[in-house]
Amino acid sequence: MQALKSNLSKRFGESIQPLKNSFGEFLYVKLKNGSSILLTTGLSDFKMPVHEKHIGKEYAELYFYLPSYWELEDSENPKFSWVFSWLERLKNYVINNNTWFGHGHTMPCGKEMKSLSESMLQNHFILSEPIDLKTELSPIIEEEKTIHFLAIIPIFPDEMDFKQGKGTFKLMEKFRQYNVTEKLDDYRKTILKTRWNIMGR
Repeated sequence: MQALKSNLSKRFGESIQPLKNSFGEFLYVKLKNGSSILLTTGLSDFKMPVHEKHIGKEYAELYFYLPSYWELEDSENPKFSWVFSWLERLKNYVINNNTWFGHGHTMPCGKEMKSLSESMLQNHFILSEPIDLKTELSPIIEEEKTIHFLAIIPIFPDEMDFKQGKGTFKLMEKFRQYNVTEKLDDYRKTILKTRWNIMGR
């Protein structure tokens, strides 16, 4: 974690801090606009076995981009604490299963696919290259590796269906159309006017 923190400190200065709680160890960045970033640590120590066409993206860290109203200190409140548990869970999934994550990868929020919280009703995630934080979280280039950052974006069931039917590029185009980024939003609604039907009926 120290090397990652050192590199990110060059970008964020003293606003980046290590954060440790019952869920694990993280890095936390408080931004000037009041928003914040919560990142995994240690994932980039693991070389992911990426597919041949993704050579060069073997190292990554995951993050959530949190709005100003997010009460990160309230780690006992399930309305806010799920960001910790999911960061740690997804990091461990990659390492323990010797697999990899990349832009466009999706996953359900657990086997039961329940909503993330009482206010965050999405029940799937899609991983994305940074959108709002494209500059702040551009890849870190070290001598022996390049560390990329992947945002975790909650999505609704119909958005998941749309992605499976039309692909990542089309979904991201929809996101751009409706100004949806990686920033968490408890008040966001599905970008699809009517429920997506894969068969087009």
